[in-house]
Amino acid sequence: MTKLNQIIAVEKGVKSKAVQDVNGAHQKVQKPALLAGISRTYQPKDEEGEQLPPESTRVQVQGEDVLREMAASLTRLFDVTATKDWANCTARADVTVEGRTILADVPVGYLLFLEKQLTDLHAFVRKLPTLDAAESWSHDPSTDWWKTDPVRTIRTKKVPRNHVKAEATEKHPAQVEVYYEDVPIGYWTTVKFSGALPARRVNELVERVEKLQQAVKFAREEANATEITDQRAGEAVFGYLFG
Repeated sequence: MTKLNQIIAVEKGVKSKAVQDVNGAHQKVQKPALLAGISRTYQPKDEEGEQLPPESTRVQVQGEDVLREMAASLTRLFDVTATKDWANCTARADVTVEGRTILADVPVGYLLFLEKQLTDLHAFVRKLPTLDAAESWSHDPSTDWWKTDPVRTIRTKKVPRNHVKAEATEKHPAQVEVYYEDVPIGYWTTVKFSGALPARRVNELVERVEKLQQAVKFAREEANATEITDQRAGEAVFGYLFG
């Protein structure tokens, strides 16, 4: 019995050969000179006249031969494609992760779709924003955000102060230098909020996607190992077309 993965393995080569053969057939029938032939003999008017050899050109391309050759090549393509498409309707497998069946009896076409989608999801999940590891975060049920513990900081104001460098005398005024001093005038209490995810959660999501990716690939391989029936669609099609 043929298996689906064997048909998939040869499909590309069969398709490529069919394209080449059809292109070749098209080129042959588009050259009138290859399909044309001629035969000429010469007879002088009398026995003393000049004798000339006969002339002939053989037909190099015969239309029915081209049709038979093209039909033979395309029949193989039609059969391989039909076998694959018929098999895709029956080839199925379960997607199982650690003993848990996520999806049951999944057709191989949908497994291919899942593989593509999970590749995109994996890239998305890996880039999810995570909470700043330099902060200590806790979940706030009232907002469903993450928040830090309150941090109290002092608000200051620069107040001018006088520094007497030299006391006043009878002859000279006092020498005074002005400087500014930071004086506490209040307190800021700061709480930071974030909608990002804990790194642990992101790592968990990445791991889940990767496990499901592996399960889907395993299921696809299992489905592709299904024994199938070879189809003979090409003979019916070209038997009608060129028969």
